[in-house]
Amino acid sequence: MSSTTPSLSSSVAAPRRRLIGGVLAAITGSHLVNDMMQSLILALYPILKGQFHLSFAQIGLITLTYQLTASLFQPLIGLRTDRRPAPYSLPFGMVSTLCGLLLLAYAPSFTLVLAAAMLVGIGSAIFHPESSRIARLASGGRHGLSQSVFQVGGNTGTAIGPLLAAAVIVPNGRTSVAWFAGAALIGIALLTYVSRWYQQHLASVAAEPQRPRSADPAASAEVLPARTVRWVIGILLVLIFSKYFYIAGLSSYYTFFLIQKFHVSVQSAQMHLFAFLLASAAGTLIGGPVGDRIGRKPVIWASILGVAPFALALPYVDLAWTGVLAVIIGFVLSSAFSAILVYAQELMPHRIGTVSGLFFGFAFGMGGLGAAVLGVLADHTGIVHVYQLISFLPLLGIVAALLPNRRA
Repeated sequence: MSSTTPSLSSSVAAPRRRLIGGVLAAITGSHLVNDMMQSLILALYPILKGQFHLSFAQIGLITLTYQLTASLFQPLIGLRTDRRPAPYSLPFGMVSTLCGLLLLAYAPSFTLVLAAAMLVGIGSAIFHPESSRIARLASGGRHGLSQSVFQVGGNTGTAIGPLLAAAVIVPNGRTSVAWFAGAALIGIALLTYVSRWYQQHLASVAAEPQRPRSADPAASAEVLPARTVRWVIGILLVLIFSKYFYIAGLSSYYTFFLIQKFHVSVQSAQMHLFAFLLASAAGTLIGGPVGDRIGRKPVIWASILGVAPFALALPYVDLAWTGVLAVIIGFVLSSAFSAILVYAQELMPHRIGTVSGLFFGFAFGMGGLGAAVLGVLADHTGIVHVYQLISFLPLLGIVAALLPNRRA
């Protein structure tokens, strides 16, 4: 297996001649299923809070459990698969998510709810590094576009979760979560197809004559000193922190914010959450292809710092404007991640799994930590005050000015 590792790195780094549409569609569809099942946890928060008499801190602990699990394992899995590819790990990851979903439907205690969240986190940890690698392999050299399409699948799934919860779970109870096992089975089938293609790809690469690394387009591109690469990765992680800590406040507590401030129903709040998440899915499609054309840095700069005026206004407007601003924030802010991820992959083109695992893992970790910290703060000061506080986070987008200008 070790003999395939250098050729794998080369195959990842080198642009392919054509975009593999079927593989990209399958990995995007499976991302939709994976993240839809994750978002069912978020959509269940009002029900779980009532059934188990949970505090906001305990709600945050659920988010922390599955996101911290994913955060810790993703870089390790990415590093491992850079060295030893594991094509059929993807469907096994979806099986873990399926088990977490079924346990969530019937968990009789808060402890088992946390165990269910952990299984979902493990599934995501297995899924994201390898699926991001495969999206890049299938890109035909259009790396930003492929990552954006891949991310749209995940964001669309995240948006669908609250809508399905409002239509199915709220009227029928928590056990109806088990009905979505069928979606997980579809995801397993899609990932089995992707894994088969990936295994064939690895075999074809192993059969090719080894070429020197200097022949790789990615290897011959602009190379930054290792110290500069570490500095740039640090800046990108600060940007991930600002984005996902802020998003944690919106995605985990938006329904509670609307219910407490405007006295809307649970279903109405779920529809507002759906609108925000759907806007996020739409915005995701913009960042990658625009970055392919004009460079990643302008996209990163505009998507994080550009959302600051809307974020600062959100806690102080009425219900109608809250909905409008949340949609704008979701659309603009979501364009950042694909550009950040591809920027980082271009810094380290022979460590795609490691980079993907690091950034997905850090994003999950910041989301989980944000949800936990903000939940404790909400218990002590109120959810409206939390929204006032986090509105300043997008101002950290100013550090994007420190990123080197690199060609797309």
